[in-house]
Amino acid sequence: MTYDVEETTGRITARYRGTSGGSGPLTLGQDNMIRCIRRDRPEQINQASAWPVPDGTTVAAAIDALRTLVERHETLRTAFPPGPDGAFPERQEVSSEGEFTITTIPAGDRAEAELDALAEQVAITDVTLPLDLAAAPRARFTLLADGELVRRLVVTVCHAGADGAAVSLLIRDWIELAAGKELPPATSRTPLEVAAQEQSTQGRRKAAAALKHWESILTTGPSTVFSTDGLTGPQDGLATVLLRSRTAAADLQAVCRRTGASPSVVLLAVFAALTAHRADRPDLVISALSANRQRAALADHIGTLAQDALIALDTDAGDLDTLIGRTKSASFSGYWHSTLNADKVWRLVEDVAARRGARFARQVVVNDLSLAIPEALSDARPEPTTDPEVQWLPDQPLPVRLMMNILRTTVSLELVLLACPRVLDRDDTERLARAVPAVLAAAADRPVPLTELAELSGVRPATRTGEWHRVGPDWIDLAAVRTLLSDALGPAAEAIDLTRSEDGLTARIATADPGLTPATAHRAVIAALPGRDTAMAPHHYVLHPRPDTLPPTWSTLPVLAEGSGRSD
Repeated sequence: MTYDVEETTGRITARYRGTSGGSGPLTLGQDNMIRCIRRDRPEQINQASAWPVPDGTTVAAAIDALRTLVERHETLRTAFPPGPDGAFPERQEVSSEGEFTITTIPAGDRAEAELDALAEQVAITDVTLPLDLAAAPRARFTLLADGELVRRLVVTVCHAGADGAAVSLLIRDWIELAAGKELPPATSRTPLEVAAQEQSTQGRRKAAAALKHWESILTTGPSTVFSTDGLTGPQDGLATVLLRSRTAAADLQAVCRRTGASPSVVLLAVFAALTAHRADRPDLVISALSANRQRAALADHIGTLAQDALIALDTDAGDLDTLIGRTKSASFSGYWHSTLNADKVWRLVEDVAARRGARFARQVVVNDLSLAIPEALSDARPEPTTDPEVQWLPDQPLPVRLMMNILRTTVSLELVLLACPRVLDRDDTERLARAVPAVLAAAADRPVPLTELAELSGVRPATRTGEWHRVGPDWIDLAAVRTLLSDALGPAAEAIDLTRSEDGLTARIATADPGLTPATAHRAVIAALPGRDTAMAPHHYVLHPRPDTLPPTWSTLPVLAEGSGRSD
């Protein structure tokens, strides 16, 4: 067989000729991810991993399989050209033909473990390099080859081309193609078809309903879950631990049979219960990734859905069975309302922050990939050596505080827990991961009172010492509020009193700035709010003239102005 390739040292240029092409509006998922790509570092967006290579795969077969993969899936042939004058892309362009480059690295005489280490290093390096939005394909490929035999394949995928679930589906196709098998025609909706549906009257109505769902939760739910001692500064690298357990998978199935809930719902309820226990609060807001994968029509979509389901959950349920029932209802509502316009959502986040004085922080995240990861990929991993088996993975630079990735629920329960060290140290991260199978074992044949979580997990609730107060649904540290006011308003202003009431938080501020008003003060404080998860902007401002020496109390100072400072 001949191949239309141009071979160079360390590079192979492969040409593809797809059977389809075209252009159209962005999908809501593409729009969301392009915004993230333009804002965040590549390693926070790209996805790099080693894909399984069937035994005996030659370089020629690998090239042929990768070419077929690109030709088969429009999303890999999609570019997002910038708008006028480099503005945000407005359309997706699917090329019917073009070329892509495959990098080759000699495997040499490396042993299997050494090849795994090399592949991991290639992935770590490659994930930091951006993929050009204006050019296809939406992936980079690296072969580790011993002569004509491929030993490893490392693939970096642009999140605007494929989300985690779609990558798993691509891996499934790659395994079949590399093994020389023919695939039936692809039947899943293409990104262009998804975009057309989203732009329809029904699609616009659904997006509007989703925005109302988000507004309701953002307005009434807690802005942050982890408002506790020690939560200062941005997220560090997240400690990442993989847990695998065959026993836990059997226990999970027992809980599902007993409660009539799906594995996804049961695990979400367990995760929520443990999160609430650690955060020392019953009310949670959880972001669920791959949310639209819950819809049958999009379960096999090769593209990026990349839209959160926002789930509001009250864990004050008495026992786990009751919480599982609540989780089923709350997650269904969240999944149903997860098709939305990202730009409108983030404008909503800012608008609600200005009204409430508290800005939503996406702290707690769950990502269920169990239905998308091919069994062949799961089966290719070595058997666990203990039960449960715990393995530490490299830290991850993700902007969350606590996250659970569900990889597998049948045969073996496999999940990855990621935790910010300001929320859980490494010992408690491992304890929380081990608590999942412990809770499932206890719940296999009975409703588990949530009061047993402390003993089952070994994790103590977080603490709030000092100037913590509950303001609406939020826990606020008044010391953090004073720091926020000082940083936002500068040395010409000083917060001399903070008081709580039924109407919220009132700040009395002594200022030497004649131009300061409640409105300008509030705008400055709101602008400084992102990243301050334990602070809140005041709901009411009282401005006093600042004397050379502040008196012991503010009561003798005249009032310059007072008001909410909010536009509404």
